[in-house]
Amino acid sequence: MFRNAQSGRRVPSLGLRPVKRFQRSAPASAPVSALAGGAGGGKKPRRPKRTGWRRLIPTWRMTLLGLASTLLLGVGLFVLGIALVKVPDAHAAATAQSNTWLYADGSVITRTGQTNRQNVGLDKVSPAAQHAALAAEDRNFYHEGAVNVQGLVRAALNTAKGEGTQGGSTITQQYVKNTYLNQKQSITRKVKELFIAIKVDATEGKDEILSGYLNTSYYGRGAYGIQAAAQAYFGVDASALNPAQGAYLATLLNAPSAYDVATATPAGKQNAVNRWNYVLDGMVKEGWLSADERAATAFPDVKDPQPNPGLSGQAGYLVDAATQYLTSNQVISETELAKGGYTIKLSIDPNRQQALQDAVQAQLRDTLNPDKRKKDAAAQAGAVSVDPKSGAVVALYGGVDYVKHYVDNATRRDYQAGSTFKAIALAAAFENNAKTQDGRTVTPHTVYDGTSGRKVRGGKGTPYAPPNEGDVNYGQISLQQAIDKSVNSVFAQLAQDTGLPKVRDAAIALGLPANTPGLDPVPSIPLGAATPSVLDMAGVYATLDNGGKQITPWLVQSVDREGEAVPLPAHKTTQAIGEDTAHEVTSMLQGVVSDPGGTGWRAKALGRPAAGKTGTTDDQKSVWFVGYTPELVTSVALFGQDPGTGAQVSLSGVGGIDGAAGGQYPAQIWTSYMKAALKGQPVTDFPEPADGDTADTPDGSDTPNGSDLPTAPSTPPSAPSPTPSTGAGPARTAPGGWPGRPSPGGSSSAGPTSTPTQPPTTQPTPQPTTTPTTRPSPKPTPTSPPTTQPTTDPTTAPQPTGGTGSGGSGN
Repeated sequence: MFRNAQSGRRVPSLGLRPVKRFQRSAPASAPVSALAGGAGGGKKPRRPKRTGWRRLIPTWRMTLLGLASTLLLGVGLFVLGIALVKVPDAHAAATAQSNTWLYADGSVITRTGQTNRQNVGLDKVSPAAQHAALAAEDRNFYHEGAVNVQGLVRAALNTAKGEGTQGGSTITQQYVKNTYLNQKQSITRKVKELFIAIKVDATEGKDEILSGYLNTSYYGRGAYGIQAAAQAYFGVDASALNPAQGAYLATLLNAPSAYDVATATPAGKQNAVNRWNYVLDGMVKEGWLSADERAATAFPDVKDPQPNPGLSGQAGYLVDAATQYLTSNQVISETELAKGGYTIKLSIDPNRQQALQDAVQAQLRDTLNPDKRKKDAAAQAGAVSVDPKSGAVVALYGGVDYVKHYVDNATRRDYQAGSTFKAIALAAAFENNAKTQDGRTVTPHTVYDGTSGRKVRGGKGTPYAPPNEGDVNYGQISLQQAIDKSVNSVFAQLAQDTGLPKVRDAAIALGLPANTPGLDPVPSIPLGAATPSVLDMAGVYATLDNGGKQITPWLVQSVDREGEAVPLPAHKTTQAIGEDTAHEVTSMLQGVVSDPGGTGWRAKALGRPAAGKTGTTDDQKSVWFVGYTPELVTSVALFGQDPGTGAQVSLSGVGGIDGAAGGQYPAQIWTSYMKAALKGQPVTDFPEPADGDTADTPDGSDTPNGSDLPTAPSTPPSAPSPTPSTGAGPARTAPGGWPGRPSPGGSSSAGPTSTPTQPPTTQPTPQPTTTPTTRPSPKPTPTSPPTTQPTTDPTTAPQPTGGTGSGGSGN
C-alpha cells in the first residue's frame, strides 16, 4: 500500500516498490557509463565479453544442454536399435557346412566340415563342468544383465592401448555370437550382438542361455557342444565330467587347438595348464570348489585325437598347416572356419607334393622294417619345399599318415635344429663385420682353432666348451672348412666373436619366429639349441637363397565363401640381411655339398649347383638337411619319437645303421625329391659373392697374429670326412672362386643316394694348414684343404653328447 500524493488516499502497491527520491551517490572514480546507468533507472552493468581461450570453454548451460541432447539421442538410438534388430533364425546360422580344400591347380585335396554336435539339457551337464565354464568366461552370469558395460569399456580401452583385441563379452553375448552371428571382429557385428543379447536375455532364462552356450561353443577336434567335447577329449558323457575335466574343457573355450595338449607346442601346453589353474582358482573363489578339493585336483589325462578319415594320408597335414596359417594370421577364427562353407585354395603343387611323398617313401619308408627292428618305428619324417622368390610352399610332408600320426612333423616346434643353425651364425658374422678375439675381420678363410672341447674365449660365466662330432681335433682350420665339416668348436667361438644377441637377431631377421622355443642368446645358440619347425627353417634358407630378402612362407592362395573373397595378408618382402652377405653364405654352403669332405656330399648327386647344411642334435634325436638351388628350397628332418609314449628318442639304429646324421636319410630324401621337382628346368648357378675381401695381416693372409689360437698339432688329427665312392674326384673350383665350390652345372656322378649305409672308399686325413700369400680375383682362396682324410665315416660314426641343450653335435 502507498498513499496518493494528491488525494491522500492509500492505494494497493500491486507488488511495485515506490521510486526512491534520491539515488546513492556513485564514487568519484566510477565510470561515466555507470553514472549514466544509475541516472537512467538502475540498469545492471553489462557482463564483460568472454575473450581469448575462455571463449572455447562452454558455459554450464551449454554443457547441460549438450548432455541432455546426447542422452536423448542415445535413448532414441537404443530404442531404434531394439526395434530394428531382429533375432535371426538360430538353426540356419549354427549349422556347419563343408569346407573344400584345393591344390594350386584347382584340383580337390579333400573336404572337411562334418559336424560333431549333440545337444543336451543343462541337467545332463555336471555341475562341476557348468561352474568351470562360468569361472572361465563369466563369473557374474547369474547376477548381471545381458551386457557387461564395465567389461566392454575395459576391453575397448585395452584395445585402444594396443594390447590386442579384448573380450569383455558376457556368456549371453557369446551365446548370441555362436548361435545367430559370426566370429568376425567388426563394429556392425558387435552392435547387433548387443541388441540381440538384450532381447534374448529378456525372453530366455539364465539356465536356458547357459545351456545354449555350452551346446553351441566350439571345443576343437570338430566338436561342437560340451557333450561332443566330453567324448572327444575324455570318452565320457558331459554328465560325468569331474572338476579337472570340466576345467580343461572350459580352458579350450579360449583357444581350442592352441590348448589341445595332445597336439600343442610346449608353449601351448604350458599356456593350457596356466589357464586350467586359473579356472580352478576361480571356482574356489566363487565357492564352487573347496580348497581341499582344489589341492587334490590333478591335470586330467586327455585322449589322443581321432582324425576324420577324409584327412588320411597327407591331406590332413595340408589342412592342418593351412588352418594354422589362417588362424594365426587372424584371417578366419577357428570357430568360424569350423562352421564351414569355405573354398580354400593352397599354394601346393600337386606334382611336387607327389614327388615329395614318393621321395620319403623310397628313401626312408621302404628301407625300414619295424617288425624286424623295433627302432625303425621311431622314425618320423617332416619336409617342406618353398619357392624362394615368392615364399609359396609348394610341397609339404607331415608324417606317415594323418589318421595314424596326428602331429604335423612339418610344423611342430619341439625338436632342436642342430647344426643347420650354423648358416645363421655365418650370416650374423658377415652382416655385422665380426672380428676375432685378436681383432681380425671374419671372412670365409679366417683360421680358427678346431680343437674339440676347446673353451670359448670372450664369454662370461662358466666357459662353454662343446665337443666336435666324434670328439675329433681339427687343429687350425679355415671357416670354410669348418662349415664343410660342421666343426662345433669353431662355430661356438664364431658366435662369441659376433655377439650372441646378434646371432639371435639374425635368426629372427632371416625368418625364425621371435618366440621360437630355445631361441635364447646363450653360447649354444649357433649349434642349434632352438627348436624351430621344418617350415621355419625352410623360410630361413629361402631368405639366403633370395639375396637376403625375407618373405614369410605361406600356403594359402585364396579363400572364398559363398562367392565372396576373404582378404589374405600381404606377402611382405623385407631386406633381412645384405645381398652380399646372403651370397657369401650361399657360396660357403655350396662347399658342404661339393667338398668331398663335406657333411652333405650325398646331395651332390642332384647334378646342379646346390647349397645346404646338415644338422644332428644331442643323442641324435633329430637329424636335418636343409638345402637349396637358385630355384627351390627344401628342408627335410627326421625325428626320433617313441610310438607308444611320444617321448623323444635317439635315431641311432634306425634302418640298421649305428648312429644317425643329417647327411644320411634327410640328404637322400632331399636329393631324390629335388631331382623330380626340378626335372626339365634349366640349370642355373648362384650369384658370385662380391669382390673386395681385404687381408687383415701385413703379409696378406688371415693367419692368427696373436696367442688366441695354438699352432697346428705335429701329428695330423683324425677327423671324419667322407668322400663319395664314385666319380667325385677332387673338389672343383668355380671360376674366380676357391676350393669347395662347384662349377656351374655341378656333377651328377657323385655319391650314392639310395642307401644310407654305403660309406666312401677314399678318406684322407687333414694335415696342418697353410695360408696363401696371394689371392685370386674376385674371391680369395682359403687355407688349403686337407690332403688326406680319416678312415671313419661321419654318417655312421657314433656322436658325442654335447650336454643338455647344447644343440648340434656336428653333422
